[in-house]
Amino acid sequence: MQPEQLDCGAAHLQHPLALRRPLRAIPLVEYLGLSSVSVDDVHNHTVVFLGTSNGRLRKLTLLANMTLANQWTLKLPASEAVHHIMTFDPNDSSFLYLMTSHHMLRVKVAECDQWRSCSDCLGAGDAHCGWCTLENRCTIQKECAQRLLARSWISMGEGLQQCPSMTLTPPEISIFADIKDVGILINGSVPDLAGSQVECEYGPGVSTAATVHLDYGLTQIQTCPLLPRENYQPILPGTDHLTVSVAIKVNGTSVVSGSFIVYDCNRTGAIHPKTPCVSCLSTRWKCYWDQKKHLCVSNKDESKQDLLENAASCPSLVASEVPPSPSGMAQDFTVSLSNIQEGEELECDFGTEQRYEATWLNSSTVKCSVVTLSTNQRSQVYHLNLRRRGYLSRLGEDIFVDSPQPMRVEVYNCKVGSSDCSQCWGREDQGHLCGWCENSCRPRNDCQPIRDLCPAPEIHKIFPLRGPVEGGTLLTVQGRNLGRRAGAVNVSIGDVPCTLLPELYTVSVELVCVTGRSQHDRTDIVQVDVDQSEMGTSKESFSYLVPKLLSMEPRKGSRAGGTRVSIRGEHLDIGSQVRVMVNNTLECSITEKTDETIECTMPPALQAHTDSVAVCVKFENLPCLSAELSTTYTYEKNPTISFIHPKKSYLSGGRTITVTGQGFDLVQSVTMQALGIGQTHCTVVSPSMITCPSHASSQSQQTSVQFFLNGVLYTGDSPSSFDSEPEEEEGEPHKGHFLLEYVEDPQFFTANKEKLIKHHPGEPLTLIINKGPSDLELVPEEYSVMVGSYPCNISFHNDQLFHCTINGLLSSSESELPVTNSSKTCQTPDHLWCPLKQICSAQVQVGNFRHTIAKVQLGGSELAIVVSIVVCCVLLLLCTVALVVYCTKSRRAERYWQKTLLQMEEMESQIRDEIRKGFAELQTDMTDLTKELNRSQGIPFLEYKQFVTRTFFPKMCSDYEKSLVQPAYENDGLGPRALPETHPLLQDWQATNTTRPNIEEGITLFSTLLNNKHFLITFVHALEQQKDFAIRDRCSLASLLTIALHGKLEYYTSIMKDLLVDLIDASASKNPKLMLRRTESVVEKMLTNWMSICMYSYLKETVGEPFFLLLCAIKQQINKGSIDAITGKARYTLNEEWLLRENVEAKPQNINVSFQGCGMDSLSVRVMNTDTVGQVKEKILEVFYKNLPFSQWPRAEDVDLEWFDSGSNSKLLQDLDNSSVMEDGRKKLNTVFHYQIPEGASLAMSMKDKRDNTLGRVKDLDTEKYVHLVLPHDELMETKRSHRQSHRKKVLPEIYLTRLLSTKGTLQKFLDDLFQAILSIPPDRPPLAVKYFFDFLEEQADKRGITDPDTLHIWKTNSLPLRFWVNILKNPQFVFDIDKTDHMDACLSVIAQAFIDACSISDLQLGKDSPTNKLLYAKEIPEYKKRVQCYYLQIQEMAPLSEQEMNAHLAEESRKYRNEFNTNLALTEIYKYAKRYRNQV
Repeated sequence: MQPEQLDCGAAHLQHPLALRRPLRAIPLVEYLGLSSVSVDDVHNHTVVFLGTSNGRLRKLTLLANMTLANQWTLKLPASEAVHHIMTFDPNDSSFLYLMTSHHMLRVKVAECDQWRSCSDCLGAGDAHCGWCTLENRCTIQKECAQRLLARSWISMGEGLQQCPSMTLTPPEISIFADIKDVGILINGSVPDLAGSQVECEYGPGVSTAATVHLDYGLTQIQTCPLLPRENYQPILPGTDHLTVSVAIKVNGTSVVSGSFIVYDCNRTGAIHPKTPCVSCLSTRWKCYWDQKKHLCVSNKDESKQDLLENAASCPSLVASEVPPSPSGMAQDFTVSLSNIQEGEELECDFGTEQRYEATWLNSSTVKCSVVTLSTNQRSQVYHLNLRRRGYLSRLGEDIFVDSPQPMRVEVYNCKVGSSDCSQCWGREDQGHLCGWCENSCRPRNDCQPIRDLCPAPEIHKIFPLRGPVEGGTLLTVQGRNLGRRAGAVNVSIGDVPCTLLPELYTVSVELVCVTGRSQHDRTDIVQVDVDQSEMGTSKESFSYLVPKLLSMEPRKGSRAGGTRVSIRGEHLDIGSQVRVMVNNTLECSITEKTDETIECTMPPALQAHTDSVAVCVKFENLPCLSAELSTTYTYEKNPTISFIHPKKSYLSGGRTITVTGQGFDLVQSVTMQALGIGQTHCTVVSPSMITCPSHASSQSQQTSVQFFLNGVLYTGDSPSSFDSEPEEEEGEPHKGHFLLEYVEDPQFFTANKEKLIKHHPGEPLTLIINKGPSDLELVPEEYSVMVGSYPCNISFHNDQLFHCTINGLLSSSESELPVTNSSKTCQTPDHLWCPLKQICSAQVQVGNFRHTIAKVQLGGSELAIVVSIVVCCVLLLLCTVALVVYCTKSRRAERYWQKTLLQMEEMESQIRDEIRKGFAELQTDMTDLTKELNRSQGIPFLEYKQFVTRTFFPKMCSDYEKSLVQPAYENDGLGPRALPETHPLLQDWQATNTTRPNIEEGITLFSTLLNNKHFLITFVHALEQQKDFAIRDRCSLASLLTIALHGKLEYYTSIMKDLLVDLIDASASKNPKLMLRRTESVVEKMLTNWMSICMYSYLKETVGEPFFLLLCAIKQQINKGSIDAITGKARYTLNEEWLLRENVEAKPQNINVSFQGCGMDSLSVRVMNTDTVGQVKEKILEVFYKNLPFSQWPRAEDVDLEWFDSGSNSKLLQDLDNSSVMEDGRKKLNTVFHYQIPEGASLAMSMKDKRDNTLGRVKDLDTEKYVHLVLPHDELMETKRSHRQSHRKKVLPEIYLTRLLSTKGTLQKFLDDLFQAILSIPPDRPPLAVKYFFDFLEEQADKRGITDPDTLHIWKTNSLPLRFWVNILKNPQFVFDIDKTDHMDACLSVIAQAFIDACSISDLQLGKDSPTNKLLYAKEIPEYKKRVQCYYLQIQEMAPLSEQEMNAHLAEESRKYRNEFNTNLALTEIYKYAKRYRNQV
């Protein structure tokens, strides 16, 4: 009680009430500041509640002998003292009412649900808590629903032995045993289970009904039907049993759990091949050994009489010791056997490939003859086993005679690991018979005669070189020939012996000895004396020295420790171990050590009231007896921190926090740590004050700060650091944590908020600065104002306003001007200067916060006059110059205008010609193209598996496609050949040598897991939540899942729909029109793949032909005109960027070509006279191989082309050769016109003998060195050409844009046919997948109340046209085996853009500045839009598709392409993601 409470009755009586004989008792517990007490009896235990003056409620549970069983402390709000009256709730004794000065609280007496098991609950020592058996949780008795039943609630007093447990009979079951039920004995306190629903649970959702047979009070017996064996997990490889968990559930709640073992005796013998019989008969379950079959079996058949039951009767090898033998020497081994029949054929197996016949010597002994074992190591141990010859196990493995103790055969190699004589002879202790001869270590039989004398020891190094005279230093000596064994070596330092430590002795090369005591300080050499050899001496000397301690600073510190002390003396860094001991029990941690100083950190005091202690520098393990090495150190009371001020900081940090307290003279270093923000270093100002800068914070918040004094966390001024019970001190003053609040930075601005202040020299400058509203309570000392680099003194008017005044003359002739700051008056020197341009910054600084409030500009009247004169002079000069220039330009412009008129007339004439040609081409090209296009050739569709891999993995297929387009050919002269399919998912899966044996089983299990819908959806969502799971990973995972589940498309569809529902839910809350716009999630890529699979048949049967005809038409139209081989620009194109904007004269001509090795007659090929040799080759190859897929074509680089002129002379045609000409500094490629090849010329093509890579691909040539038809950036180069070329006729490049219309008109019919095929519904092949998915989208929109038709239109467009058809239009190589050139890709981009615009609901706003790629089809887009709307309406009007019909359709698709893909590889790749994100999943 408090002292004022002891005067009982003093206010009303003459004398306080008192006892003549006071009652004495030993306190049960002691606490400071107790203010109230309340006691309760709970289940025969005394429970005491104590209130404290600092706002704590302590609960003590006492046993019957009044010893403490448990205690806990509850922190109350506001930390107010607890009133002395506390009472229990009369209606519910599990609540306690208590009061503080401002609060009345109803506190629950126990929190039992924090313990999860019966043992934890009863072992916690809380009398209120017990185990509610049928609810399987820790509760107060009142909260247990079945508490009225006997044995349903176990109290702390009943003991842990009453916790429910179970015993299973039998505990082990053979996997082959015909056992239907298992008996379960339930021990502990469990209520009567009669009438309850009792189940045996073997896993989540797997349970059987249990039968209760007997109920004997605390013991209950019941039986559980076992599951069929196939329902258990398989026994893992390398093990012989499986632990099966079983739990007893009563009315759906697990009450008690246990396990039993399912074992397989056959596996027991298999996993111990060297001791099969002994291992079989030594298991804890019953197994038998069948000698005839050499098998471990689980049951004893009456027909088998020779089954062994005891491990002692197993046929076994009796191990014996064998002396080590030299490597490569032939020898015999005798082996003893037991329980084995004489005459059985055996072989000796040493673990090598070589086996040796075992010869029987008698009924229990065999001999392994002429055994030769070798090793390249110093020593190698072989294990001898006996193999039964002629027997193999069921798995094809060898059968061995049991070896309970392995028979070790050591083989040594004298030549390895013995670099000197002593090491060689020293191996004799290990049984190695080696000898040193001819300067090397060899077997003794090879050394004749044998001389066992070794050279004198050589000492290379000793350390340490100094030690105390008392000895005890661990001296290490390194060298050569330092003895064969420890017993033969003597070490001394002069005449002082050094005791050798055998456990640290390394033969010949290193020894460690303990120095003896010397009578005085001295220096001498180290001597090593070896028996049967000479003595060796060291080149270095060892010194015996006398260390001294002269001083130690400081001599006092806090009891918490952490004080850094510096010890000064002599010879402090000698010996092998130096320690600084405090009171002979604690150690001062050394941080730095030299010969004259030791820096160390003092440990905390062991007792709370320790004062003076002894400090001693201890060398080696010698006791501290010398006064010259000892001093004293005083532990004083720990520093205490009372409070900090201010309690707020601005976000930028740097505010000075003043820490007030006592005893700071003992503090050497201080660190203030703001929890969750950072820490800063502080400064000790006085014994009662510390200043700390606050750390910067990223946001406004309230946090706690704590202090590290001398590196030790400050925990308050109470002696709790020496108490056994830690206090809850968070947020409490004087307990180590102090509140600090971060608020926004202060705001400053000038009175009128101007940004630029003009000041005239000679006048005083005064800045009036306002401070924005803030509750930081800043004091004047925290402000500073700078004008330029000069500080100003500040004067305040109030908290919101201060002045900064600069008196005296201000000059701009020097370098700088001071900067002034807000609400303060800055008084600076008489002369202040501004930098260049006479502008300076006025900046306010508070801590780390700096804010520029204004710019100060200096100016004056003299300067204005000078500037005005200079400006007038400059203007007059400029006017004169402008007049002269104008006259000159006028005359020059007159001449230029006349010249321009002539050029305009020429240009008009050329434009008329170009437009006339364009009109003619537009009328004739369409007819010509339709006539020339060859419809008879077959369409080179890719197989379904190639279509899928290219669509699903476009990144991987780009490399794959390159391998097809550029095949490698051998010089076989047989023409082209097909390449094998290279995509990994199309190859047979084969495990590598390093693959674990159970990988196929693991893949099967993982596949089963993926077929769990809940797991797969959770798995996808978990991966998508990871920041490092990139979009590329999401697309890859989606495609791998599609491959893995390709055989179950109906299941795949349901997964996709569930994920889409989640995606729609997420999009509906934001902007639903953006859904499916991009592919940023797994489900969006899954939808792309699903559409590709479902639409493949429709694509191939309906859209394939018009699409292929469009591609052929594009290619043929491009080839009709000139094409620049280097830039790729062509006369005919749909893309403006690829248009050849120059009038290149080109004429078509026919040539006759024969291809050697193809077995065809010569064919006529149409080429342009502007074609390069490479372009001619490509056109020839197209004629010869037009009926073959492109992957089987040779490349132009792989063939040679020869021209036979009229004189039967042949000439090899090349793009570049010695006849190539130069144009504008570039070498021009050779063309048909260059070689002057006439109409109808005969050419021959043949495969090259050897690949020539000197030129490479023409389109990769450097445009700075080579040219074909036009120069790059022709319009820019034109200005650089010489004057002599200025007469060249040149027209505006834009006039050639009419060629885009010509090409468009030619291809229009083919494009219309393609769009019609895409946007129509054939009656015989309706797109079931489209109908199904569009209905799904409409259903989801209805569920979410989305009625906007535009939103549904966008969803449908994003899911089918943009997600599937646009991808196919841009990538025809996904569907056909063709050559998609860069130019064709550019044209297809224009067509795809037109298709995208047709599916869009927004109207195109086009004008003269719009890109030509959009203007080209602007006229047709409205008609295409109508087709799209009609298509969506037709889909909507189709008959609804049921789930059964769709599933049947999907099942048919799965069956049609079964076994096309390597699903095991796909599953392996998916598992890599599962392994990578295992914890997150």
